[in-house]
Amino acid sequence: MQALVIREFGVEPTVEDVDEPRCPADGVVLDVRATGLCRSDWHGLVGHDPDVVLPHVPGHELAGVIAQVGGDVDGWQVGSRVTVPFVCACGRCEPCRQGQHQVCINGRQPGFTDWGSFAERVAIHRAEINLVAIPAAVEFATAAILGCRFSTAFHALTAQAQVRPGQWVAVHGCGGVGLSAVEIATALGAHVVAVDISPDALAAARELGAEAVVQADAGVDVVGRIAQVTGGGAHVSVDALGSVVTCVNSVLCLRVRGVHVQVGLMLGDAWRPSLPMDLVVSRELRLVGSHGMAAHDFPALLEMIADGRLAPQRLIQRRIDLAMAGRRAPPLRRTVIRAPSRKAVPRRVPHCWPPAPSPGTVASPSWRSEHHDVERRVQIPHRRTGATGVRRAARRRLPVRGARHDAAGTRRPSNRHLPP
Repeated sequence: MQALVIREFGVEPTVEDVDEPRCPADGVVLDVRATGLCRSDWHGLVGHDPDVVLPHVPGHELAGVIAQVGGDVDGWQVGSRVTVPFVCACGRCEPCRQGQHQVCINGRQPGFTDWGSFAERVAIHRAEINLVAIPAAVEFATAAILGCRFSTAFHALTAQAQVRPGQWVAVHGCGGVGLSAVEIATALGAHVVAVDISPDALAAARELGAEAVVQADAGVDVVGRIAQVTGGGAHVSVDALGSVVTCVNSVLCLRVRGVHVQVGLMLGDAWRPSLPMDLVVSRELRLVGSHGMAAHDFPALLEMIADGRLAPQRLIQRRIDLAMAGRRAPPLRRTVIRAPSRKAVPRRVPHCWPPAPSPGTVASPSWRSEHHDVERRVQIPHRRTGATGVRRAARRRLPVRGARHDAAGTRRPSNRHLPP
């Protein structure tokens, strides 16, 4: 079969003929009909993710038709139209036994721990607990973007923040997951204020239902603007980007007893930002994360799509073929220290950009402000990192081997890839 193969980090991948995937006894092989291209795929292309072993086939947002069924699988047949969450759970660990498959300790991720969906076919493990049937009215392109960006935003707002009609929701970062959050919050009856540095991103947020927008240019008091618009602060605030600025602003813009949801993945020196914990205490704020959504929670999302309250297909911007996937990523340069492995800490794929694919194609990203922010953050060591081995190595541009400890004695992960 043909697949897009990464042979070297930071180098454009190429379409090659590769071996067919083997069908797991507890899984299935899918004929891929659509797969999304999002920022987490870019992280894999440039070598940020420690679970990616070369050669590798990326792709984690997918939809397709079952081509083969493993011998231990019941309830699924060849020809079924399906999608999967980006975390494929084991079903046996403690979180899985509690029904929280999205934070499975032993989770597998197509496109990261396993070869992914930038290919004609892909293998999926533990099919009985990870496959999601696609209703006949939902096209493959729409279904493909549900597994990462849209389901992550849905879980963040419905399960983690428990948004109610009439509340104000602030969304910081209007990329794929941010725009998904805008649309979902609006469908839930909330009022939305969207924040981004890109006028195009804010225009898209308006189209999806945002009642107010804040363009976060230099010198703009984002927190003050949100307080003014919402009459005292947001009830729920989502950092859909993952930067020190957006994370802190998200906490600061909350009213008393508000909820901050961290969706964007924090990278490099921003992985443990300083937060205003005095306000967390005095205002009794709640800080929660969102890491995808379990397959058994998809029916509620699909119901809202079926009755027209949600239209994920509105986020699709471009449809391209497989060979174009690598070319549509931003500059492929090895620019950051690798993040902690998913094997140690359940990893949520960073928020994704809007576009999604048509059958047999992959979607091109709308890089907008997030790409530029990430590239800037990961290439410049943060001033507040402290006198750690990681910072010294970054300054001298020497590799760091093994773990290091920061000033507080906290063990930091090994960082093997430093900015050029």
